[in-house]
Amino acid sequence: MDVLANRHAALQVLGAFLRLGLTCFGGPIAHLGYFREEFVRRRAWLDEASYAELVALCQLLPGPASSQVGFSIGLLRAGWRGGLAAWCGFTLPSAILMVLVAYGAGDLAATRVGTGLLHGLRLVAVAVVAQAVWGMARTLCPDRERASIAVLACVLALGAPSSTGQLLAIALGALAGLCWCTAGGPLPPPPPLALSRRTGVSCLVLFALLLGGLPLLGPRVALFEAFYRSGALVFGGGHVVLPLLRAAVVAPGWVPENTFLAGYGAAQAVPGPLFSFAAYLGAVAAGPLGAAVALVGIFLPGLLLVAGALPFRHALRAWPSAQAAIAGVNAAVVGLLGAALYDPVWTGTVNTPADFALALVGFALLTAWRVPSVAVVVLGAAAGAWLA
Repeated sequence: MDVLANRHAALQVLGAFLRLGLTCFGGPIAHLGYFREEFVRRRAWLDEASYAELVALCQLLPGPASSQVGFSIGLLRAGWRGGLAAWCGFTLPSAILMVLVAYGAGDLAATRVGTGLLHGLRLVAVAVVAQAVWGMARTLCPDRERASIAVLACVLALGAPSSTGQLLAIALGALAGLCWCTAGGPLPPPPPLALSRRTGVSCLVLFALLLGGLPLLGPRVALFEAFYRSGALVFGGGHVVLPLLRAAVVAPGWVPENTFLAGYGAAQAVPGPLFSFAAYLGAVAAGPLGAAVALVGIFLPGLLLVAGALPFRHALRAWPSAQAAIAGVNAAVVGLLGAALYDPVWTGTVNTPADFALALVGFALLTAWRVPSVAVVVLGAAAGAWLA
């Protein structure tokens, strides 16, 4: 019965993340907003504080933060099967689209209606992120101390718009929580995780062995090693990985410069994680098999790291002052999301009064009318195409 229940839970995870993989436009911060709407508000698989902790943890680790959060939610829900189901459901739709682009498809974005449709989807992402910031602020910043931490984190992130600024904001949030927030008793245990500390340590050791050992294996694994190294050494994910990918595939002559830039442009027009751009590059370099090798290579280090870190959350919560520190970190995460709502989500999308009106309508539908996010995505895409 436990096996059947686990399989059923994994299928639930796959269905939920497949739907998100087909509809999540707007980049990693928007993805976090969609995840919160789906798994905190709608399905109640996590509470607000546990979700914020996952976001903070994945922001601290190298790799694609939104994909790591999704993988973690799958692990918590259905073990390894759930983690794999979450990754496949969220990643494969965009990866398949990027492989098709590598073989000459994907001209919709070049048309006027296609451009409008994609712009409408990005405006929906503005509304989704705004809803996430609003809802998390009400829950995680209910007093002036935590609200102040969120504001300071937001200001710091806007002043230092890099992964370093994000890491510093989270660290200062923990310190401010220790100083300003009341440290109560031990925190309640986090959602159960079917991973032991021994397994976590094994994942961390495997991450290090692959990072150090793959270069020693020579040209037979050169493609996998290049993408693994790119995924292992980037903080912040998303666009931050592009310079590493360019050095990995353009410099050796695997992918021409113009082809690289064309694929990057197409990656902005597909849902799901930007790391799926690796499938395009792998397909150009070595065909369909190269796409699979590149895709696994770039995601694997981040997933190993988060699987290695998750089992140690219990020890953190057992510290006497952990409640205050985590409260500060959660407030800082709200500030980071607020900063990202402005730049790049707002500044890169809302350009006209019509854009603002459409984003505002989407926000009202999500917050006041409780319309499902998928329906708002469809309405936003249709409105954007009509305006075009």
